[in-house]
Amino acid sequence: MDRAQNLLQKYFGYPSFKKGQAMVIASLLEGRDTLAIMPTGAGKSVCYQIPALLFSGVTLVVSPLIALMKDQVDALNALGIPAAFINSSLKQSEMRARLENAREGCYKLLYVAPERLESEDFMHLAQTLDVSFLAVDEAHCVSQWGHDFRPSYRNIAPFIEALPKKPVVGAFTATATVEIKGDITRFLSLKNADVFVTGFNRENLSFSVLRGENKKDFVLEFLRSNQGQSGIIYAATRKEVDQLYELIKSKGIPCGKYHAGMKEDERVSSQEAFLRDDLPVMVATNAFGMGIDKSNVRFVIHYNMPKNMEAYYQEAGRAGRDGDPGECILLFGAQDILLQKFLIEQTVYSPHRKNQEFNKLQIMTDYCHTPRCLRKYILDYFGEEDVEGNCGNCGNCRDERELADITLETQMILSCVVRMKESFGTVMVAEVLKGSKNKKVLQFGFDKLSTYGLLKQYTLQETKDLINLLVAEGYLTLTEGKFPVVRLGRKAVPVLKNGEKVWQKMRAKIEKKPDDALFEKLRSLRKEIADRESIPPYIVFADSTLREMSESCPLDNQAMLNIKGVGEQKLQRFGEQFLQVIREHSQACDQ
Repeated sequence: MDRAQNLLQKYFGYPSFKKGQAMVIASLLEGRDTLAIMPTGAGKSVCYQIPALLFSGVTLVVSPLIALMKDQVDALNALGIPAAFINSSLKQSEMRARLENAREGCYKLLYVAPERLESEDFMHLAQTLDVSFLAVDEAHCVSQWGHDFRPSYRNIAPFIEALPKKPVVGAFTATATVEIKGDITRFLSLKNADVFVTGFNRENLSFSVLRGENKKDFVLEFLRSNQGQSGIIYAATRKEVDQLYELIKSKGIPCGKYHAGMKEDERVSSQEAFLRDDLPVMVATNAFGMGIDKSNVRFVIHYNMPKNMEAYYQEAGRAGRDGDPGECILLFGAQDILLQKFLIEQTVYSPHRKNQEFNKLQIMTDYCHTPRCLRKYILDYFGEEDVEGNCGNCGNCRDERELADITLETQMILSCVVRMKESFGTVMVAEVLKGSKNKKVLQFGFDKLSTYGLLKQYTLQETKDLINLLVAEGYLTLTEGKFPVVRLGRKAVPVLKNGEKVWQKMRAKIEKKPDDALFEKLRSLRKEIADRESIPPYIVFADSTLREMSESCPLDNQAMLNIKGVGEQKLQRFGEQFLQVIREHSQACDQ
C-alpha cells in the first residue's frame, strides 16, 4: 500500500486515497476477487489503475462504451502510463499493431468491450499474455435487473475460465441492489469475493426538485445565469431532446445534443465537442450515459423525472466528479409519471419485472414530493440508514422562499374542473379559466360557466403551470392514457368546502455566480493546451485543481506539486505554462 500511495502521488497528484479506495486496492493487491460499489465520482477507475501498475503482467479492463475507453486511455497516456484500447472503432491495421504491441508487453492496461471476449483472435492473444488482473467496469451490466443490461457481460466468466491461469477479478459499479449484487457475484464467478460498499453520499452535490415550473423558461434562465459552466440536461425522449436543443440554440446559447436516433458520427462529434469544452452544455437522453468521464460538469438538470432512483443518482452523479460543488436539479411535471409508465409498458414484458419497475417509479415519484431532506431520502434508499438529521445542502433543507397564498386561485381551478365534469385535460381547463374564445371552448358552451375567465389576468402558460403544481401537490390528479384528464385529488374537498389554505413557494431569482479572474485565465490556458494536444481539457487539469491554483497562487515547482491533481508528469508537461500565468496575474495585482 505504501507503493500504491507513492504511485497515486506520482501519477495522479493526490496525497491520499478517497474514502473506500484504500480498502478496495488493498483487497486486490492481496489477490482477492473484489466487488466495489462506489458512487459516480468516488474514483472507481483509480481502484483498478493503481493495482494494474503494481501487478506484474497486463490488466484487461472490460468497459461497455467506446467513448469511455478512449477517454480513460487518453487520460492514462497523458500521465505517462502505457495503455490502449481494442474495439470496433479501429482500422484493421491499427488493430493488428495494437495486438502485436500487446504481445510484446507494451501496455500495462488494455481496455476491451465485452463483445471482444467472444473473438477467437482475441482469445488466442489473451492466452499468450500474462493477464494478472481483470477489471470489470460498470459490472451491473451483467444483471437483467440492472438499468443497462448487456448480455455480452455474461461472456466474461467463460473467458476467464479459458485463460491459462485465473487472474484477480475486480468488479466495479456505482449502484447495486441486493439482486444485482448477487447477479454480479454469480455471473462473474467471483470466488470468496470481498465486497465493499463505500458509501453513496456525495457531499459536494446539492439536490433540488422543482415542481410546477415552466421548464423551458427555467432552463433558459439557468443557462444564462451559469454562462460558460459545463452541464448536462437529460430529457426522457428523443423528441424532447430535439425540441429543447433547438430552443436553446435559437437563444444563442451554445449546446450539443445526443440520443440514439442520431447518426453515429453525429453522436461522436457532439460528445467530443462537449468533452473538449467546445460546447459547454449537452442536451441528451440517458443514451448519453456511462461514457461520460468528464470531471468538470457543474450541473445536471433532469428535464423529466427518471424511471428509478438508480438511474437518477448515476446520471445526477456526473456533476462534480472533481470534488467541486455540483448542482443536481430535477424539474418535475405530472406528465412525467404518465410518460415513464408508458415507456415501462413499451419496453418491459415480464409481469414480475414490470411490477418491480412500477414500484421503483413510485419511489421516484415520492422523492419528487417529499418535504424532508432529499439527500437523506436518497441515502435511505441505498441502505445508508445511519445518516441523521438534515444535510443543509438540498432544496428542501435550505428552502427559504417566501410563501404566497394561492387559496383563491386554487378554489377557482378546482371549481372549474368540477363544472367541466372532470372530463378534460390541462390545456382545456386553462383555456376556460383564461377566457379563451377557442373553437372547442365555445362548442362545449364553457364560455357560459361561472368560472370562465376567472384567471384572465394570468397567461395561459402560468395557469397551466399552476394546474401542474396542484397535480404535484395532490389537489388534482391526472388519469392515465394518451390524453390524460384532470380530476379532483384527495386534498381538494377541504379547500373547496372548508377554505383550507393553499400556499405556494415563490421561486427565487437564480443568482449569477461570481467570476474569478485568475481561475478564468487558467481555464483559458487549459483550453489552449487541450486543443493543441487534442485531448479534453479536464485531462490537463480538473476544475478543482485550477480552483486551488487560483486560491493558493503557487509560484514555483514545489508549490505547484502541493496542489491536488498535479503529479510529476503533469508538472513536467504543463507546469511552467500555468506558473507563468499565475506569476503575471500576481504581478498585475501587486501594481
